[in-house]
Amino acid sequence: MHAFDVLGDPVRRRILELLAGGEQSSGAVTETIRAEFGISQPAVSQHLKVLRDNGFATVRPEGTRRLYAVRAEPLREVDAWLDHFRRTWTPRLDALATEVARGRRTHRQEPP
Repeated sequence: MHAFDVLGDPVRRRILELLAGGEQSSGAVTETIRAEFGISQPAVSQHLKVLRDNGFATVRPEGTRRLYAVRAEPLREVDAWLDHFRRTWTPRLDALATEVARGRRTHRQEPP
């Protein structure tokens, strides 16, 4: 599965956001995802499996619990791919920031 197929799902993106804050048990992830998305525990487990099978998450057993953590390497690959496009939009965003700042200065200089 391609990285963007994995990241294209909002549930999987949210799980990665949760895991980015630190290792979490599958139960904690399931509780949050069920509350936010209203999906079943087996559905959350499937999303965790997709993340694990595609290298975006790791799992380690701790007694009866399964602890999940984000794996940074695939995200670095996505970031490297996006870097090609940053070269296009960064100068434009910088120019926009300059124009916004210029507009603020002009607005402050106008008499009331």
